[in-house]
Amino acid sequence: MTPEDWKAKLSLTRDSFLSALIKTDSAGIAEFETKYLGRKGELTLLLRDLKDFPIEDRKALGALGNALKTELSAALDARKTETGAGAVNLEKSKFDLTLAGYPFPRGGLHPLTIVADKMYDGFQKLGFSIAEGPLIEEDYFNFEALNFASDHPARDMQDTFYVDLKDSRGKDLLLRTHTSPVQIRTLKNQEPPVRVVSAGRVFRSEAVDASHSFAFHQMEGFYVDKNVSMADLKWTLEAFMKDLFGSSAKISFSPSFFPFVEPGAQVAVSCVFCKGSGAACPVCKGTGWIELLGAGVIHPNVIKACGYDPEKWSGFAFGAGIERFAMLLYGISDMRMLYENDLRILKQL
Repeated sequence: MTPEDWKAKLSLTRDSFLSALIKTDSAGIAEFETKYLGRKGELTLLLRDLKDFPIEDRKALGALGNALKTELSAALDARKTETGAGAVNLEKSKFDLTLAGYPFPRGGLHPLTIVADKMYDGFQKLGFSIAEGPLIEEDYFNFEALNFASDHPARDMQDTFYVDLKDSRGKDLLLRTHTSPVQIRTLKNQEPPVRVVSAGRVFRSEAVDASHSFAFHQMEGFYVDKNVSMADLKWTLEAFMKDLFGSSAKISFSPSFFPFVEPGAQVAVSCVFCKGSGAACPVCKGTGWIELLGAGVIHPNVIKACGYDPEKWSGFAFGAGIERFAMLLYGISDMRMLYENDLRILKQL
């Protein structure tokens, strides 16, 4: 095909389009548009033939083709307006005219989800991976393997919500009281070295008040390798706190007891409100410190329960309530605000 032949075809297409457009009503306008301007329409296919021409001819002919396409599209839009083809039939339309207009209201992540993501991000920077576990747990994973004997007094404040089902050992299933079972499940399926964090909902028989709830969220982290010590734990938590609260954050360890670690510690961070000064601060009550985590070196009995030699392997573990971090980061004094789903409050966070 020569350039002159192509121009002649372009002219014929224009004449055919305009003469047929006048006779087209609203019912046939969609089919008409497909015939001429659709993906396989006459004008579209004609423009595709330009690839066979030399570059100089292609530039000149392409300008003519695009100009005609603009002209025909404008003529088609005008015909749609005349015939009412573009009008919306409100009786048949499913569009709800009572909906809010643009910009449409958008949802957002819950503050607890945002804080959990920030905590995950901080530990991932330190080389931790993420694991998850079930909310309904076996007594073995929730207590026994974590060095809670059946008559251990530390069970009293956790041995609470049970499910009317039995586990593989014939014991009742329960709602997990902490995220520590993930530690056991992970170590039974993955050989050390292991560095993992896990977050999720946990359940305990607690009276609901400004700082307690029967259902809350916890993040557990642990690291198992050779020659792991309290020094590794302190460095890890200090690096995490500085990443979350700023480079001026400091941490403090004080002795504490947890059945699954030995030694154990309560970990406090310098108050983010009074910057550790403690001067008339209602949050830290003048101490300059806020307790945030329980932590320690993993007890040898836990290492044994997972099938490893405690003489060869050691590790550390820590756990923290996500609500406590959210209250600090957002300046919330009553954790119940996080559960009431009051959009007037949540939008401010």
